[in-house]
Amino acid sequence: MNGDLNEHNTVYGGKLLEVLDGTASISATKFAQQQLVTASVDQFNFIAPFKLKDSFRIISYVSGVGTRSLEVFAKIIGYPASHGKPFLGATAFLTFVALNKHCQLPKLKPETSEEIAVCQIYPTRKKVTCSGLLLTSD
Repeated sequence: MNGDLNEHNTVYGGKLLEVLDGTASISATKFAQQQLVTASVDQFNFIAPFKLKDSFRIISYVSGVGTRSLEVFAKIIGYPASHGKPFLGATAFLTFVALNKHCQLPKLKPETSEEIAVCQIYPTRKKVTCSGLLLTSD
């Protein structure tokens, strides 16, 4: 929509973040089966812009689980209006925290080769993210 565009005639980054947070929260809540809140957007990488008539799809899944928090990985795939090849427009990692302080989160079972690769690096990402700021109570 025209109202979602910035001065470069591409989709405004804030709009992408809004939609991304909603989509990632569905993945987080479905996995945890309890109420969660977004604690942080740990990383957001703009790779390619989305133009006015492009459409996009967000794919997200849980990529790491702590004691009371979990991480969600998301990628935004663009589909050009001209019916060109799909493209990777953005990637992100978000952290969600359970509202219940005495919760028990399920064990993570990555299935695809991409999920396995992304999940294997979770301990490193968590260490780097948490070294600068206290983001969760894990």
